[in-house]
Parts: sequence; C-alpha cells; structure tokens
Amino acid sequence: MNVSIIAVGTELLFGQVVNTNAAFLSEKLNHMGFNVMYHHVVGDNPRRLEQTLRAALEETDIVLLTGGLGPTQDDLTKETVAKVFGSELYLDESCLAELKAIFETRHRKMAENNVKQAYIPSGATIFHNKSGTAPAFAIEKDGKYAICFPGPPREMKWVYEHCAKDYLEGLMHKRMYYKVIRTIGIGESDMEMVLMPLIDGQTDPTIATYAKEGECSLRVASQRATIEEAKAAVDEMIGKIDALIGKYIYSYDDEELKEVVVHLLTDKKLTLTSAESCTGGMFAAAITDVAGASEVYKRGAVVYSAEAKIDMLGVDPALVECVGVVDPEVARQMAEGAARTSGADIAVAVTGFAGPSADEGFEPGTAYIGFAYHDRSGVIRVMGGRPDRKWNRNNFVLWMLRTVYNLAVENEDFFARYEFVENRDGHA
Repeated sequence: MNVSIIAVGTELLFGQVVNTNAAFLSEKLNHMGFNVMYHHVVGDNPRRLEQTLRAALEETDIVLLTGGLGPTQDDLTKETVAKVFGSELYLDESCLAELKAIFETRHRKMAENNVKQAYIPSGATIFHNKSGTAPAFAIEKDGKYAICFPGPPREMKWVYEHCAKDYLEGLMHKRMYYKVIRTIGIGESDMEMVLMPLIDGQTDPTIATYAKEGECSLRVASQRATIEEAKAAVDEMIGKIDALIGKYIYSYDDEELKEVVVHLLTDKKLTLTSAESCTGGMFAAAITDVAGASEVYKRGAVVYSAEAKIDMLGVDPALVECVGVVDPEVARQMAEGAARTSGADIAVAVTGFAGPSADEGFEPGTAYIGFAYHDRSGVIRVMGGRPDRKWNRNNFVLWMLRTVYNLAVENEDFFARYEFVENRDGHA
C-alpha cells in the first residue's frame, strides 16, 4: 500500500522546528512493507491543508498526518480531516475524562479550550494518547485511510508504538522481513557491480544499497504471505550475497562497527589499548560507548604534543626531531609503546592532520594509523580527506576501528598489505 505523510505546522516551514516525525514514520513504514511515496509540510492553514490532503488521498492509500491536534485555534488538522472524510465531530466522553484526569494529576485547572481536544470525527478509531493530552485517531472511507498523530515527537512515537503500529499491520495483506548487512572496504559503486547479477531484474527479495561515511550497507527485504516465508527468502538471498562479497561484510544484523569490534574482542578474549593524537580521544569515546567495553579496553592515551608521544609512549625523540610527528614510523612506535605500557593484545594509534587546511605539505585528512598485535606491527596511510576537520577526525576513527577489526579476525590479506617491514625511506 502507498503512503503519504503530511506534517502540519507553520513552525516547520519557518525552520524553527526540524521535521523528525516524517523520518521516523518513513523508516517504520518502509520496514513494515509500505511504500512511502510523498512527504508534505503544510502550515497552519485549513485551506492549504485540505488541498494537500485531498491530493494525497488521490495519489496514495494512506495519509499519515502529524501535528495540529492541540487546543488552540490554529490546531485544525482534526477539523480538516473530518471535513474531507465527510464526518462530524462529536465530544467523546472517554477522551474528555482522560483529559480531566491528566490535569487533576498535575494539580492544574484545565482551560476551557482543552475540551476541543476531546472532539473526535465520528466513525474514527481512537488512539488514547497516554504520553500527552491530544488523542490521536484513524479514519477510513472508501478504502482510503487517514491516521492523525500529535505533533510532539515524544507523543507521536508513543502513539505509533502503542496504537498505530498494530492498526497499520492490520492493513497489510503480506508480511515484511528484512535484514541490513554492513560492509567495509568496498565502495557502493563497486559493490553494486559485483552484486549486479542479483540486483538486475530483482523482484522479491529486493536489495538496496546505502552509502555511509567510509562504509556501505545493504538492505535485503521480502514480502510474503507469512513472516516465515519472507525470512526464508531473505536468508537465501543473503547466502548468495555472502558468496560474492562475504570478505567485506562485518555485520549481518545492522550493528555499528564499534559494537562489532567490542563483541569480537570479547568473544576472542583479546584486550585493546589506543594512543591518539589528532583525534583527541574520539576512538576511546567510540569504544567505551559500547556496553561491555570495560571487559576488553584497558586504557587510552591522548598524546597530542610531541613531548607526550616521547614521554608516555617512548617514541624516539631523534626520529621526531628529524621527521616530525606525522610520520609512519612515529605511528608504529606509538602503537608499540601503547602495547608495551598497557600489556594489551592489540594496540592502535593515530597521528595526522585533521585540517581544515594543509599543514607542513600534508593535505587535510592525511594520517598514519599504527598498530601492534603480538609480535607484529604495521602502519596504514590514510588519505583522501576533506577540508572539514570534523569529517576527517571521524574518518580516522573509522580507520582505527577497521584496523582493530582486521587484527581481531586475523585477516591475512590485511597483514600482507600493511605489515611494516621496510625502513621508513621505503614507504610512500
């Protein structure tokens, strides 16, 4: 079934409030198998709202509306929907009783205009909103549906999860199942080319690719008569995908790389340490953001200055004097020093230029990632940055996570490519 979403509120048009409701509902609806066709934003104007609603009902089967259910004169969503659906508003005693109870609980007197919120279009299914004062509802006529949600995101999400979700599922003739696969080390265009035999001419299951900063995701989805049939179809397709790009897949369950890294280290009983210069502790923050990180993460050092690298990690001062701190051998010595002082199984370090401008002949976004794992150490040169300090720092952290992941899975291709065996002059 095709869906439109209409967000109501002049504050949205003025940019005073960001329309997060549409993003939330679109994600939920797509996961359920609905086709979200349009997003509309309309100010608090009943004529324009009526025009938009009538047009949306012609184009789609279901229209979701957020906002305009409050007690003030400019809250006219309910009245407009009732008019379009040929319904009369009536005072619902159960909604009125709930309103009064809310104000009594808050020890406040209910204003007379709040009674407006208890009026509901006749024939509507009421969604009692226990997260706020505005009741929500769904109404149907001639196979077309309107579902009205309150505008505040907290209330909208509560109504969706506790009321509207079940209502929407009841409208579906098929059941949706999907999985999100996350990959790293392959670009979206390259991945699409490899998977073209599966993507070209696809019907069900469907494969959709999504690019993120430094990684790509795949959404594999199926709609079948039962959830069991849909799951079997998705699992079969994932098996085919795995045969083509399995070496790039790090999660089959839409997990973030930092989560996968912590869980992998935990399963393998490996410990981790880090030393950061240009990222200033962002890698440590990413790792410790994951529950259970204390089982594997021993310590992290922010060594922003040359002196800190020398004093805390034992980096050779003569090397720093000769080449500076943004250097592959410095990065390797930082990792080895972090491993030595912490006793961790894996150490990862970073030194580089985050920008936004070039420095000492280095383009912004250039960094060296040093690593140490048991008796092996190495370095990776990160390039291709942007004149954007925040983006570059996030990219460095992603490379550090990638490095730890490859070390933990003992990826021999990774070792062969990055193991540091030549002297400094042998590296580009």
